[in-house]
Amino acid sequence: MKNHSNLNGKIVVVTGASSGIGEASARAFARAGANVVLAARRVERLEAVAQALRAGGAEALVVPADLGQLAGIQNLVRQTLARFGRIDVLFNNAGFGRLDWLEKLDPVADIEALVVVNVLGVVQTTRQVLPVMMEQRSGHILNMASVAALIGTPTYSIYAASKFAVRGFSEALRREVEPWGIRVSLICPGGVATEFASVARVQRKTRAATPKPLVLTPETVARAVVRLARSPRPPGILVLPWPFRLTVWLNQSFPRLSDWLIERRFTIPERSEELGAARR
Repeated sequence: MKNHSNLNGKIVVVTGASSGIGEASARAFARAGANVVLAARRVERLEAVAQALRAGGAEALVVPADLGQLAGIQNLVRQTLARFGRIDVLFNNAGFGRLDWLEKLDPVADIEALVVVNVLGVVQTTRQVLPVMMEQRSGHILNMASVAALIGTPTYSIYAASKFAVRGFSEALRREVEPWGIRVSLICPGGVATEFASVARVQRKTRAATPKPLVLTPETVARAVVRLARSPRPPGILVLPWPFRLTVWLNQSFPRLSDWLIERRFTIPERSEELGAARR
């Protein structure tokens, strides 16, 4: 098994690199000495990030890519290989959320589009990169998930389904590719101060949210991603911040208690008007 502890000169592909965790991770990988390929749809923002990386001495390649389109993914891999000839780390970070009650989600714009990007985007990007890493007999695939990959909560039904899928994909893939010297890791952060909430269109009467002391910055997550790239940890799942590991344990160990708490403290208060109307 090859060790990637030294990232100097490594070729790192970061999807969703135009903002948030992706941008912060691209910067962190560049500071660690890696050459970074930046992929996302917002070209102007990618170019701004790339200029900053180049100013710091790193090589940076911008590849506009819609991770919901196979042709865009194939072009990303093709351009990366044409420029660098190899891929050492793939950080599948691109994704988004739509948080609402299932019956209120749009079947195409919210449900189908989310699954295409969050699940198929990860699978197809990995599928295109994997033969390269297998030929090298080395590589590291890091998949961004969420605590929602471990705990399903109301209004997160489709988002949680997508992240549960990424978790299962990562676990199976890890066992498929380890003989080739390829590592697979899953990152499961809680709340992060990014554009996620505005894109997800979160509206809650209870104002339920991650407690402020537990909200992570993109830079904190990025540092953890780079540490994981340097030193893969078994069994390949990193939950951030650490108090959420207790929440995951509670959900797994006492599911009925978790159901009762969530229903009483969130579901019923949030849906009180609808429940009242249904009773009348």
